[in-house]
Amino acid sequence: MKFTYYGHACFAVQVGQHHILFDPFITPNELARHIDIHQIPADYILVSHGHADHVADVAAIAKRTGATIVSNFEIIEWFQGQGFQKVHPMNHGGSWTFDFGKVKYVHAIHSSKLPDGTNGGNPGGFVCQTAQGNFYYSGDTALTLDMQLIPRYARIDFAVFPIGDNFTMGYEDALVAAELVQTERVVGVHYDTFGYIKIDKEAARKAFQEAGRQLLLPGIGETIEL
Repeated sequence: MKFTYYGHACFAVQVGQHHILFDPFITPNELARHIDIHQIPADYILVSHGHADHVADVAAIAKRTGATIVSNFEIIEWFQGQGFQKVHPMNHGGSWTFDFGKVKYVHAIHSSKLPDGTNGGNPGGFVCQTAQGNFYYSGDTALTLDMQLIPRYARIDFAVFPIGDNFTMGYEDALVAAELVQTERVVGVHYDTFGYIKIDKEAARKAFQEAGRQLLLPGIGETIEL
């Protein structure tokens, strides 16, 4: 699978010919000002929760690409109210098989309010099972023992975790989360965008290395093979 990082908590995974984009927040992100959202391919846009730093570019990209928006029921209703009909609502514990693979919507501990103040429902994460491998995106979350359930659903080849602390897990908790979901590789997101979430990247990498795990921190716009 090809993994492209677009800054903050936005990334894309290419599974075969399918492009799955997660939590697009690019246009307002100064660190991603070199990224042109008009060049980003998307067949699906998966949204973990309703905060502006996860939904800012969903509408623009969905309109251009015709991508299917996948999220919780409340967020999907919100996008339907804006005229989007190519959508798929989910809720906690539910799964659905799309043409790229199976997605399960799982628990996250965070908050979720949409930019206009509308209730964004409960935040979540996604376990994605595909023919090319399986991965878990936790979304914004605290460390939770619910993560022990993830390996029951699938063997996780890599996980995508927030590591910026303050609003979410820091890298120390993300390392524990990696142990709970039984994965050796973690891609870190949700760090350095704002002053509250600036981290020591070398210290984070070292902590993972000393624990026998790998923390990947691709540059904004960089594509890596996973």
